[in-house]
Amino acid sequence: MLLYLENGEEFASGATNYEYRPATEHERTPRITVSIILDNFRTLAFVDTGGVYGICSPEIAASLNLDPKDAISADPLLWGRGRLEGSLYRILVTLIAEEGESLQFEPTFFIPQVDQAWDDDLSCVLGMYSCLERIRFAVDPSTDTFYFGELK
Repeated sequence: MLLYLENGEEFASGATNYEYRPATEHERTPRITVSIILDNFRTLAFVDTGGVYGICSPEIAASLNLDPKDAISADPLLWGRGRLEGSLYRILVTLIAEEGESLQFEPTFFIPQVDQAWDDDLSCVLGMYSCLERIRFAVDPSTDTFYFGELK
């Protein structure tokens, strides 16, 4: 069942089950993890409402064939794993619906430079600022459901 506002307007046009697990094999804290498609690359991403931007590993970014001319300079990102240098890109993201309709939107992603330490098994992060704030979303922990829809 999808979500609706009190006035009958659709809040969420899609929903997917999420995994509640550590984002990497080195972590213990569980995180909401959903399947996404970056451009044409399917991967997992964890939801970080306290984070900025979307972030993806340099390896995944390399497979997206990003044009350096499209990069926007960015201040270093202070990350739990240290300080990351990188650039910002707008990347098409698809949230894959198991119920309703999948949602495409184009958030800002921070792409770390290739020569920096990166946790190999961490693929992507969906941060709040300039990423998740572009859509409506809700989480139902009783059913492990992540709801999403267009921000109107």
